[in-house]
Amino acid sequence: MDDDGISQVAILIILLIMSAFFSACEAAFNDYSRIRMKNLACSNNKKAELVIRLDEKSDSLISTILIFNNTFNITAASLAVYIFSKNFESNGIAISTTLILLAILIFGELIPKGLAQFAPEKFAMFAAPIMSIFIFLCSPINAVIAALKKMFYKLFETEIQPSITEDELRTMIDEVENEGVINKNESDLIRSAIEFNETVVEDIYTPRIEIVGIEEDESLDEIKEKFLVSGYSRLPVFQGDMDNIVGVLHEKDFYQALSRKEKDIKKLVSKIIYITPNKKISELLKELQRSKAHMAAVIDEYGGTEGIVTMEDIIEELVGEIWDEHDEVIEWFKKIGDDKYLVSCNADVDDMFELFNIEPDEEVDVTTVNGWITMLFEEIPDVGGKMVYKNLHITITKAEAKRVLEIQVEKINEEENKTL
Repeated sequence: MDDDGISQVAILIILLIMSAFFSACEAAFNDYSRIRMKNLACSNNKKAELVIRLDEKSDSLISTILIFNNTFNITAASLAVYIFSKNFESNGIAISTTLILLAILIFGELIPKGLAQFAPEKFAMFAAPIMSIFIFLCSPINAVIAALKKMFYKLFETEIQPSITEDELRTMIDEVENEGVINKNESDLIRSAIEFNETVVEDIYTPRIEIVGIEEDESLDEIKEKFLVSGYSRLPVFQGDMDNIVGVLHEKDFYQALSRKEKDIKKLVSKIIYITPNKKISELLKELQRSKAHMAAVIDEYGGTEGIVTMEDIIEELVGEIWDEHDEVIEWFKKIGDDKYLVSCNADVDDMFELFNIEPDEEVDVTTVNGWITMLFEEIPDVGGKMVYKNLHITITKAEAKRVLEIQVEKINEEENKTL
């Protein structure tokens, strides 16, 4: 092989090296952790900052990588055909095609991409200064490509999707928890924060039937008794009936007034805001903060009181139940045997489905177990009433005239289910 042949082989090797570099860049810039890179950038790592800036112009970055990678691959293939055709006249094209395909596949794609994926952040930071030069050189072509892409977006009305969806974020949290990076409490808190904006007041309010309220003209002794029995620090105040809630009385203000021997509680009543059941609790929290209120009255479509919701109810959606020394600890699901539970009918029906690992036959429009039971029975069942739902044997254990208070639920196997 003469000097020209040696120089041509050297150029071919350089072309393969450049192809390998751009293939590795493609893998690294696609696979590196954005969160990790942003943390490095926040620590004044200049190369990490450059990677973030390049990633903000991802269209230009990707198109530059593809343009140069394909250019080097095509040039290498053409040069290989020329070299082998010159030295192997009869079979040169066949030999060159086979060898260059293998060389590009193995040394130009598979190996560099595999190596870059081992440490994508390091390689991305190494390659960022070089890539910024190539992006500058390719800027006229990138401008044309960007204009064409914009035209096609308008032509086909293509909707630009977010880089990550909520479902993907939940999956990421599960993976991070499984890897031991965060514990279950931390992952539950993150999931609660994600779901916080989706939760509406109807999911968390205290229903009207359970409200402990004060009539505006009640005696001081009666008010004192309600504070003592209920254990609440704030109680709604109403005029006439519960459909006309006018404000909130704080226990501290009430006892201070007693010590001053004041008898009129009307001037102690603080304001309450009025909301609809479909209001998102994230919006309600901001509204309560702005108005410096701690309680809201939930109003139905007829203007009547449907329930109340407090600041504590909202916070509990994020951090879980908050108990103080006066709260009665409620056990929603009390295990009394193998696959047998006493279930409070104030419990969330979705929590019960999850406990027994069942999927309802149709979408359930109620939130409490009581609502679900009355929907199944199509009435308020008496104590002792029984029903089989899927593989659950349900018995009514406590009930009032207007609602069911407690049920016994036993999970039964398929054979037992057939005999019932």
